[in-house]
Amino acid sequence: MKNKLIIILVGLAVLIPLSIKLLSSNILNQNDMKFELIELPYAADALAPVISKQTIEFHHGKHLQAYVNNLNNLIQGTNFETADLETIVKESEGSIFNNAGQVLNHNLYFLQFSPTGGGKPSGRLAQAIDAEWGSFENFQKEFEAGGMGVFGSGWVWLAADNAGKLSIVREGPAGNPVTKGLKPLLTFDVWEHAYYLDFQNRRADHLNSLWKIVDWKTVESRY
Repeated sequence: MKNKLIIILVGLAVLIPLSIKLLSSNILNQNDMKFELIELPYAADALAPVISKQTIEFHHGKHLQAYVNNLNNLIQGTNFETADLETIVKESEGSIFNNAGQVLNHNLYFLQFSPTGGGKPSGRLAQAIDAEWGSFENFQKEFEAGGMGVFGSGWVWLAADNAGKLSIVREGPAGNPVTKGLKPLLTFDVWEHAYYLDFQNRRADHLNSLWKIVDWKTVESRY
């Protein structure tokens, strides 16, 4: 009995410090995570039927969370470990760029929507759109055409240069206008996971419906 007690005590003496070390390591790793999944300013079902609750849960809760996790793991021990997200997108390549680009793109994407969105822009942005495309309606047609023109997965953007001149920019899977020295204002995601649960293969219908939930105040604030 005494020998068994000694063995148990020795085992505990080894396991307890190891358990504490592992727990401390996990807490440290969680606290060291530089980037976090953005909180949505609306409920998961608030954008339906344009974007369903199921799509939000998969697109934001699964896809974007995976990009955030991947990015945090990839930048550890690199020159980007303390860099901000936009700098990483501008200066990185390969897997780091792909995941950083997706985090930045999706942050801009999800935060530009509102259940009370829709309508038209106002102020300087509205004037710039009219100057470039003649009318908001013409801009909408060109923007949707830009989204349809993206082959495979990617993004269509409304972007501005340093002088405030607007352009429609098509990008690939993780592309963002910041890599071209432009300021991203508005984006429609044309990856299939952004719309397939709600619109199946009808990308055109998906693009057209998104106007109903665009929060133009947010978009204008980026200009």
